[in-house]
Amino acid sequence: MIKYLFFLFIFLSISTHTVLSQEISEHSIGLRLSNGDGFWAEASYQNALSTNTRVELGLALQGKSTYKAIKLTGIHQWLFTIDNGLNWYTGPGIGGGALDYDTRIDGRDDKKTFGFITGNIGIEYNFDFPLLISFDFRPEIYFDSYSNNDISFNFGLSARYQFN
Repeated sequence: MIKYLFFLFIFLSISTHTVLSQEISEHSIGLRLSNGDGFWAEASYQNALSTNTRVELGLALQGKSTYKAIKLTGIHQWLFTIDNGLNWYTGPGIGGGALDYDTRIDGRDDKKTFGFITGNIGIEYNFDFPLLISFDFRPEIYFDSYSNNDISFNFGLSARYQFN
């Protein structure tokens, strides 16, 4: 029953996008700070595909005392207008990365790669000047987990500069 309601919600959201769409900026670049299995700093780029869809690419870095990690994420997003300048968005994504353990800490010389699938849901506000701020949630399911968890719940805050 829950699966049925979830798919119904997604279908209705996608099918109503023409009624609720708002033209989005052609390009935006910025910074996303998140906390998903540790603190991540991510440089992100968004490119509009249509008036209500875009693709987001992010390159994130994480430095912990025992290892350093890097990951690349790609997400396709659908945007829906709530009010003038206020939107919500959702979409699927995929990514991968690498990590390198610090041998001085625990004696391991491990270098690992990992892949993951993700989803994204968030809310954003477009100011009258070319600034976009957003808050989002990205659950990430890892194929080769670099942590003790196969699932990471990633909450992020972003600021982006928009341009055409």
